[in-house]
Amino acid sequence: MTTEQTFVIVGAGLAGAKAAQSLREEGFGGRIVLIGAESERPYERPPLSKGYLIGKEERDKAYVHDEGWYAENAVELLLGHRVTGVDRAGHRVELDDGRTIGYDKLLLTPGSSPRPLDVPGADLDGVHYLRTVGDSEKLRAAIRDGGRVVVVGAGWIGLETAAAARGYGCEVTVVEPQPAPLQTALGPEMGAFFAGVHRRQGVDIRLGRQVTGLVGDGRVRAVTVDDGTEIPADVVIVGTGVRPDTELAERAGLAVDNGIVVDESLRTDDPDIYAAGDVANAFNPLYGTRIRAEHWANALNGGQAAGKAMLGQEVVYDRPPYFFTDQYDVGMEFSGWFAPGGYDAVVTRGDLEAQTFYAFWLSGGRVVAGMHVNQWDDGIGPVQDLIRGGARVDPARLADLSVPPADLAKG
Repeated sequence: MTTEQTFVIVGAGLAGAKAAQSLREEGFGGRIVLIGAESERPYERPPLSKGYLIGKEERDKAYVHDEGWYAENAVELLLGHRVTGVDRAGHRVELDDGRTIGYDKLLLTPGSSPRPLDVPGADLDGVHYLRTVGDSEKLRAAIRDGGRVVVVGAGWIGLETAAAARGYGCEVTVVEPQPAPLQTALGPEMGAFFAGVHRRQGVDIRLGRQVTGLVGDGRVRAVTVDDGTEIPADVVIVGTGVRPDTELAERAGLAVDNGIVVDESLRTDDPDIYAAGDVANAFNPLYGTRIRAEHWANALNGGQAAGKAMLGQEVVYDRPPYFFTDQYDVGMEFSGWFAPGGYDAVVTRGDLEAQTFYAFWLSGGRVVAGMHVNQWDDGIGPVQDLIRGGARVDPARLADLSVPPADLAKG
């Protein structure tokens, strides 16, 4: 690998930073340029809706590397700049200030953006989205003295911010069009569990309802719902999902379909361009299909894998997706994947009422996904062993508390 080569990474988040780290750890001696639209050096996003938002973690804990790491490892960090174009034939990227930078290999890790709420009044003051560290700071300032909070959407961001708001003493209402929270991610069975968690904490969860508008004079004062009700609100948090930032890839003529299409080595249809993190719709050999995962672990592990692949190493990125959440006294880890409705049974072991249990999603007798709630002695490892093993399992054995979790994949 010649030291004259230049590798450019577009997107200075966790995936991009980990790719740069991987390149240096694997011995790449060439030029690395890491370009980010934000003014902050690369940071992790989970604290923004968890520890940092609730005031239990300092801002510095979110950063991927110490401030001096980039200079020490000869990583050129260009912050506050957007890449506006990719010249694939000329192997150059164009920046918003008119500069161009040549590349031998290019990695796209631009991440994703919150889906905007498309109703009248959505531009009123007091409406919050959560994607950046600045968003988290503004939201914390808005909820830390209590008040009336309406959360639009009962996905992960919606439920985590609802828990944070309740922790500050806010009166919280969650409005969700699906019949259960987390319906797409977990299905109705475990979605109902999380609904119960929040209701026991005093959250008003309204399922099967659509927000039709926001009301106020400059600042939001209420949310209207499709059943004709009006919910008073001092703060509105929009958690209606994200969309991958594929505009740059589209303009470059790369294949895009629910993200940037990449193979199991995170390579696009251009052999010198790769993609990782939220934006990558990658073929996963473990499941035999394409998966686009929007969670922390995918950025962490995908960035590292992409760095190795850019160096020409044989990389097969086949990890089962993983994510975690902390809400009140519930700590949960999930691993695996299924399409909506892509399972035929859910088996639990443990005590749902006590909030200490495992859950397994089965398809054709095989475990395709699983999670644990507050089971930290064994954690998520037994779930991942079952997924990777791929064998048919006896549901009764999964539910049998006399079988240690570590032994579930045996026999």
